[in-house]
Amino acid sequence: MNDLRTPLARAKGLGSAKEGVGHWWSQRLSSLLMMPLVLWFGFSLASLPQASHAALVEWISSPSVTVALVLLILTVFYHAQQGLQVVIEDYVATRWQRTAAIIAVSFLCLLLAVIGVIAVLRIALGG
Repeated sequence: MNDLRTPLARAKGLGSAKEGVGHWWSQRLSSLLMMPLVLWFGFSLASLPQASHAALVEWISSPSVTVALVLLILTVFYHAQQGLQVVIEDYVATRWQRTAAIIAVSFLCLLLAVIGVIAVLRIALGG
């Protein structure tokens, strides 16, 4: 069967959207920010192996720990959203399913990040 479309018409929707480089950089920068935060979090928790609930609340209530935890939560969910978006764009063929999946993942990551930040702030502020 002959395709009567022009080469430009056949290529529409298949090429670069001119957003790939920015997306790539934001994912790399978020991973760079996450590295020291995840290491700090892991070592901090390892230094509190038998901590009571009160000790953990006191630890989270420290201003520097609160800021670091909020930054970690925001960075992790931003990075996760970016990575999942790439996977969806690469493997979901139907445009409407791809769009719906990206919206759902973005909303879910935002919701989980907000829940995490509110939880840390409630603990830190004694709520």
